[in-house]
Amino acid sequence: MAGFVPLGDASRRTQSFPFATTLIIALNVWVFVLELSYGDRFIFAWSAIPDRITHGHGLLTLLTSMFMHASWMHIIGNMIYLWAFGREIENSMGSRRFLAFYLAGGVVAMLSQILADPSSPIPGLGASGAIAAVMGAFLITFPRDRIRTFVFFFIFFRVTFIPASLLIGFWFLMQVLNVGSVAHVRTGGVAYLAHVGGFLFGVVTAHWFADRRRMAMQRGAY
Repeated sequence: MAGFVPLGDASRRTQSFPFATTLIIALNVWVFVLELSYGDRFIFAWSAIPDRITHGHGLLTLLTSMFMHASWMHIIGNMIYLWAFGREIENSMGSRRFLAFYLAGGVVAMLSQILADPSSPIPGLGASGAIAAVMGAFLITFPRDRIRTFVFFFIFFRVTFIPASLLIGFWFLMQVLNVGSVAHVRTGGVAYLAHVGGFLFGVVTAHWFADRRRMAMQRGAY
């Protein structure tokens, strides 16, 4: 068993408290508690089901589904990634712009997955598409920053520093390579197409949402 867990940007400090990132994490936790409390009925009501959406029903679930998760590991992993990359991107955009960017990225990510299989009855849920958008924005905005990363290989582990361009680039490559392996699976699994769609949205739109004044301050703090 091998992998890595990003812990945060080691090259700069955030200039303000990440209100939007913290709020998003709190909402995800709250919704997950509701899932545990109300079970499958709640999950099917608020997850994005492609077959329903393509017939014009449940459009609100394009938003609600990005605050839902399938398991403890799912939400913990997503929130770690959001905290690692979201704070700096929020600082470069401002809380309001970042929140709009995050929600838009999540919707685009879910639509990317739906377009691949519009008649699927399988619920889509999770924050990973929106977080992929954040990672795409980070790659464009701070490619040279070093990411403090927990790396493990079976029983061996260490904390090291990896350039954002290498870490995020490798992550994206893995998503692309895995798209074909699940493109025709109708029993659930990881929504790699949502990851790819969200990531590309972040890459393309990061500069539109960025606040130039904040960016200048962050470059000064590099």
